[in-house]
Amino acid sequence: MFDGGLTAFDVIRIGVDITLIWYVLYKLIMLIRGTKAIQLLKGIFVVLGIYLVSYLFGLNTIQVMIEQVIVWGPLAIIILFQPELRRALEQLGRGSFFSRNKRSEEEVLHRTVESIIKSCKYMAKRRIGALMTIERETAMGDYIETGIPINGQLTNQLLTNIFIPNTPLHDGAVIIKADEIVAAACYLPLSESPFISKELGTRHRAAMGISEVTDAITIIVSEETGQISCTKNGELHRDLDEEKLQEILTSELEPTFLKSPMLKSWSWRGKKDE
Repeated sequence: MFDGGLTAFDVIRIGVDITLIWYVLYKLIMLIRGTKAIQLLKGIFVVLGIYLVSYLFGLNTIQVMIEQVIVWGPLAIIILFQPELRRALEQLGRGSFFSRNKRSEEEVLHRTVESIIKSCKYMAKRRIGALMTIERETAMGDYIETGIPINGQLTNQLLTNIFIPNTPLHDGAVIIKADEIVAAACYLPLSESPFISKELGTRHRAAMGISEVTDAITIIVSEETGQISCTKNGELHRDLDEEKLQEILTSELEPTFLKSPMLKSWSWRGKKDE
């Protein structure tokens, strides 16, 4: 028996109750992350903050208006966000609401790697120069800001189209985060290493430069030779075939994909459109 009349069973029951509530809230936040519903959540907190201020300072008119919003708000939420609510109920029915959908994440990883490889093969065959950097643990916000925002789902068609010569975005690097093309025409730091072969051009030096200051993986398609190369951790891997490139991308990106919260929204959207 604990002080205050609580038994050991009561303490365990309360602990389990609180843990379940927080877990459900966490899953709900992860579910709506990256959707327009997250903006609604921010709006709700703003409304509650205004209501608290009006209550403390006796602003009766504003208080009455906010009370009406609170009364009719749930009905408006159900009407406006019916797709998100349906999605949550579908996941609950499939049992995936309380479990991590590892298979779905592996499918997205496979689809992303396949898109990059298809794009590289197409451009290498036609000797279209390309520079693609894939963000991992080290944030690349400073480099993303130097380019043009894309924020689109990664597909081999979109990736290839960006590097078509004489188009506005072909010059510079594409930065990829998980399965999203974040920005194009980005500037990367050039490597100052004296050990880089003189025959390598600006793209290879930029790929080496970004690999020396971040843990990103960068893929280069040579405009002169059509060869596909890759840099990671300050190392340059040249003349990669399809099998070797797929092996590098899969092994290096798998840990990043399994931890990325972005995959859920893209994966769900992609399946919906199929």
